[in-house]
Amino acid sequence: MKLRRSQSTQLKNRLSGTLRSWLPILQSSLEELEELLQKYESENPYMQVQSGFEEQFSAKFTHKVLYQSDNSSTTEAIEAKTIQNLSLYEKLNEQINAPLFPTPKSIDIAYAIIEEISDEGYFTGDINEIAKKVKAEPYQVESIRQRFSYLDPPGVGSVNATEAMLFQLRQSGVEEPIYSLVSDMLQDLQNLSKFKNSSNYEEALKVIRSFKNPPALDNMEDSPPVIPDLIIVEKSNGIEVQMNDLFYPDIIIEDCSLDHEFVKKKIKEARDLIDALQMRKATLYKIGLMIVEFQYDFFQGGDIKPMKLKDIAQEFDHNPSTISRAIANKYLACERGIFPMKTFFTTGIDEEVSNAVIKKFIADAIASEDKNKPLSDQKLLDMIEAKFGVKMVRRTITKYRKQMKIGGSSERKRFYQLA
Repeated sequence: MKLRRSQSTQLKNRLSGTLRSWLPILQSSLEELEELLQKYESENPYMQVQSGFEEQFSAKFTHKVLYQSDNSSTTEAIEAKTIQNLSLYEKLNEQINAPLFPTPKSIDIAYAIIEEISDEGYFTGDINEIAKKVKAEPYQVESIRQRFSYLDPPGVGSVNATEAMLFQLRQSGVEEPIYSLVSDMLQDLQNLSKFKNSSNYEEALKVIRSFKNPPALDNMEDSPPVIPDLIIVEKSNGIEVQMNDLFYPDIIIEDCSLDHEFVKKKIKEARDLIDALQMRKATLYKIGLMIVEFQYDFFQGGDIKPMKLKDIAQEFDHNPSTISRAIANKYLACERGIFPMKTFFTTGIDEEVSNAVIKKFIADAIASEDKNKPLSDQKLLDMIEAKFGVKMVRRTITKYRKQMKIGGSSERKRFYQLA
């Protein structure tokens, strides 16, 4: 009996240690996982984290190198790449000097404005707040912001797309009478048709089409390539779920024969991490199986169906919050592309139609709409109700469209006219 109790206690302690490690490991994305394990490694001299992540990644994704060793043969190449790829903010900071910004006050204001410029190059701050911050008048701040129209990239510091194009016009080198016509057209984009009789209309339109929108488009960083945790493979006998083991780190426990409490403790912690890593894999694998079961039609070319976190939580006997952690920042790859795992958990319009399906229908309909007569939200609603046999309200269509960052019909029509 004593031996059995001792074994039970050891197993309970082992499981509690594993579970403590499991949740942080489960919640980490595949890219973050190695970094997390390396923190454990730094505190444990008897474990080593080994990963073929960089090697495998550079082999599979040759278009983007994530890691470069720092040695003498590559230093110049790295420096050259760094110089060529200054961030938007580094580029702007380098330009804050005379003659555009000749005084310390103008420089202070310019730097404060840069802090309020988005990655897209738009000014998103408040002139009055900046004025208070730098102890200046609002008109002085606005005057300095207008000088940004002469900085690179052209259009940076503008408050919206129209002003961005007006800023770009100032640097375009376009001469009169085209310059004035372009300026008038930009300030009245809603009524472009009234300019069609101008002899320089087509040339002015060509100038407008040359402007970049958003202004910092060329300086925006590429999104890092996504590495999926799960791979869905279609085979002749069905669909198979595979773990993307290729990019998983391995934990190596150092061989040590020292009979010391500290050593025993650290080796136990390393073993708990190995168990937690296996639990992560097992949990995601089971979730993958459930996704395939619930969303089988999607992997055969159909639509995503309504599916809730609690559907899987009940099957796992877990809390929905645990499932939410498990799918956060995780991706699934299949023949149709790479998808965030949360994509497959959607609320339902009814039992057969999910909001993801409705959004896709809206996006597809707008992509193929008549450019001279864009679809209104009411028309989209009528089409959805006819196709799917569901009842909805127009404001829901408007909400979905805005969530997908798609403009209204009148806004789209103006841009179609420009294009």
